[in-house]
Amino acid sequence: MNPSDTNSNNDQQFPINVRQKKCHGNRRNQRFRKKCRAKGMKSKIIEKLLMKRNQAENRNHNNRKHTNIQKTQSNKQTTDINNHSKPTTINPIKRKRDLSLQETSQLSTSQPLSKKNQLYNMANTTDFELCQQYVIEYIGEINHELDQCQMKLTKQTQPCPITTLPLEQIDSHMKKVVEKERQYVSLRNNDQLTEFKDDLHRQQLFQTISQYHLKFDHFDELEQFIASDIYSPIIQNRIAIQVNNNLKIQEYDHQYQCKWSELKSLLLNDKTIDGDLILNHLNEYMTSQTAKLKSDIQGNVASYRHTLLQNRQCSVSSKNTIRVSPEPYLDLLENPFNEREWNHLCLGPSVIRLNQSAIRPVEQQEAEIKNEHKEIVKKVQGHLIEHHGIPSKSSAFAEYSNEVLNHFNRSYFTPLSCKAHIEALEQAQTTASIRQKIQKNNLILRVADKGNNFYIGAASEFEEKGEKFFQETNAFMEISINPFNQIQDQVIQLLNRLQSKRLILKWQYKEMMPDQKNSELSHLYFNPKTHKDGIPVRPIESTIHSSTRNISQFLDKIIRSIFDDKCASTTIIDGTSLIKELLKYIKKGLFKSTTLFCTFDIRNLYTMLPQDEALDILVEFLRFHGYTKVKGIDLETIRQLAAIVLKENVFVYGNKIYKQVLGGAMGSSFTLTLANIFMWKWQKEVVRRQDMTDDANKWHPNIKLEYKIGKSLPFLDVLFTNNNGILTTSVYHKLAAEPYVVPFLSDHPRHVFINIIQTSLARAARYSSTFESFNNERRYIQLTLLYNG
Repeated sequence: MNPSDTNSNNDQQFPINVRQKKCHGNRRNQRFRKKCRAKGMKSKIIEKLLMKRNQAENRNHNNRKHTNIQKTQSNKQTTDINNHSKPTTINPIKRKRDLSLQETSQLSTSQPLSKKNQLYNMANTTDFELCQQYVIEYIGEINHELDQCQMKLTKQTQPCPITTLPLEQIDSHMKKVVEKERQYVSLRNNDQLTEFKDDLHRQQLFQTISQYHLKFDHFDELEQFIASDIYSPIIQNRIAIQVNNNLKIQEYDHQYQCKWSELKSLLLNDKTIDGDLILNHLNEYMTSQTAKLKSDIQGNVASYRHTLLQNRQCSVSSKNTIRVSPEPYLDLLENPFNEREWNHLCLGPSVIRLNQSAIRPVEQQEAEIKNEHKEIVKKVQGHLIEHHGIPSKSSAFAEYSNEVLNHFNRSYFTPLSCKAHIEALEQAQTTASIRQKIQKNNLILRVADKGNNFYIGAASEFEEKGEKFFQETNAFMEISINPFNQIQDQVIQLLNRLQSKRLILKWQYKEMMPDQKNSELSHLYFNPKTHKDGIPVRPIESTIHSSTRNISQFLDKIIRSIFDDKCASTTIIDGTSLIKELLKYIKKGLFKSTTLFCTFDIRNLYTMLPQDEALDILVEFLRFHGYTKVKGIDLETIRQLAAIVLKENVFVYGNKIYKQVLGGAMGSSFTLTLANIFMWKWQKEVVRRQDMTDDANKWHPNIKLEYKIGKSLPFLDVLFTNNNGILTTSVYHKLAAEPYVVPFLSDHPRHVFINIIQTSLARAARYSSTFESFNNERRYIQLTLLYNG
């Protein structure tokens, strides 16, 4: 660089106003917009504020600019005078500083501080005015929207005037409330009175025993075995406690029996006292004390478990992460599964794992292909020969068999992608580890009754629930001998006798004949009702291979069609059919603002059906509708066939064999039809005696019902509401029902997921009487689909 050039540039006259460096205007505006958006302002309001802000800044900038120009001119004049009076020597090498700017800066700092504060206050005042104006405009918009909502609400309330209930109806409701409160208080007082009597009886027994002045310590030792502290361990591990308690109880019971035997021998050998009388009093006292202790322990354990489950749910909900899939019902104090296993269980019972056959050995795949191919070809060939008259030696069968075999080979031996292969292996390993933990910890894994999710609990407690069900229903009798061969012989002999007397046709005989090679006893299992207190169980009987299965299916096929035809007007198939019937009721002008809905729920209907009475009602039902024969079979023959299905129902549960003496098999299609026919007669009595609904539980010793009455009640999956004489309907979801559908990760065909969406939306459209309820259900469907991936 040439110094002379630099000096020449420095000698030039400096401008009066030098542009100062400042932030880019667009960036300042963007930052302002970002702050306003963070406060929830709308874009239109932000632009208005920005325009006013820029205008205010421009005015302030112009004012400051005008003031600086005046100061600069006066400073320049002073500087010129000073320059004339004193000559300035310029260094030709050093760069000359901008004296005018320096002097201007010095002069500006020498101004009074109040002037700067005044400019600052002007800027602040402008921002305050802008904020005030924004708040006023925002409040105005809110008031405008509020007025519009008030107008819409007024229009909606005009067709639905608010009417007061008549005094009689209010009095009726008050009587019901008082009656329910009276029953509750009476039940509570009775429980307290019973407990007080038991305590008083135990005290009297203890005083009686104390009068004998026993001089040995065996009685004190016996009391130690029923002390509460023995059965109150520190709960840390649910499964470990269960095992330890079982061992302790066995040990204590053995010691108790030893001490009791010693005390008994001492009392009976002592001739100075009445040993039998004292022994009876001691036995009665110990039994009463033990019963009280067991009751207290059960109550404490239930309360403690409820508290722990609540704490666990609260701890899960308090975390930052939110689980979005329906979880299994864990009836344990600790979760024995890791995160990977738990996520797999959350997929639910309907999920199908990825192609597991692809990761099996080739020998297993070939054996599976052979079995499936043989079964399918046999069924198709038999159907075509029997119903379509195709010759058994037709070449079409060979061609069909080859095509099916080629299809299986392509399906089984087509290699998976690397990702799918890894996922299939992971799923197989996860399933195996879950199975091992269930076996190791003696747990039970069942499908919840109405929750579409899994139930996980202790196997011993679940068995106790099953035993409790047997005791409450008294519908099952344990037998010591396996009657399978005897039942099969009875079925075959009955069919042979009916066919020989030509009471049934040949094709009917073949259809009802059992498969003697593949038949076996039925198996009973229980599904937990997680939506009810105490988690009771529902019995399900697997009758796939039973000897009477073919007869049951045949009877259901010929009688179900008659029931559906004759009882169509009083049978509710689904929510849509019920809505249609109610609309007919409304068109007749019968639906009033005082109309109430009433629903009934029969407890354990299938299990509690009286067998002989149900058979009599079956014959009565057919005769009532003019039938003397059904498909060529007379009514007495139908009764014999139905009787062997009901009365020869034997099944296996655990390691024991039971025979059902009440009702029919839960899981049998014929039991459902027979129960409907039984209720056909029972409901006619209800319709005839509507004013005596409270006494309905007294009409039959086996039929116990629970009913609800109100202006808004759910039935099936529809919620009905009487809104001042206007019927409104919407989709109803039970509280226990999980938002579960088949997870999208499941290896189902793709059309299954399309059908889920279409079916859900179609039901929402059919059941929703208002657009608001449809929108609510649509959002529920969207969330359900998101929950399941």
